[in-house]
Amino acid sequence: MSIQEKILCSKSHEYLLDNEDGTYTIGLTEYAVKQLGDIVFVELPEVGAEFKKGESFAAIESVKAASEIYMPISGTIKEINDAVVDNPETLNEDVYEKGWLVKIESKAPQSEFADLLEYEDYKEEVE
Repeated sequence: MSIQEKILCSKSHEYLLDNEDGTYTIGLTEYAVKQLGDIVFVELPEVGAEFKKGESFAAIESVKAASEIYMPISGTIKEINDAVVDNPETLNEDVYEKGWLVKIESKAPQSEFADLLEYEDYKEEVE
């Protein structure tokens, strides 16, 4: 099963992968990265920071634009992907395996997942 079959996507182009241990991996969808173009800068939050669903938690700059990244569900930052901060172009190469942004711990209620789309539905919406 590919990672795309397991992720949920937000309308603001973040993806959420359930790690099945109370944590979730969050990143940008391939579509969002293609729209941004060559990524040149990534700013991620500190481990331990807490965010509510919809709050901006990261910033990304590309040769075309600067963009805020929004939390798809509420949670606490458990891990950040330093490799993406050090080498932002990793996002252009592999958004799902190497280009994830943060891992969070979350006890978000089911209602926070209601507006997230399965990857196939998301893909249809953006194409």
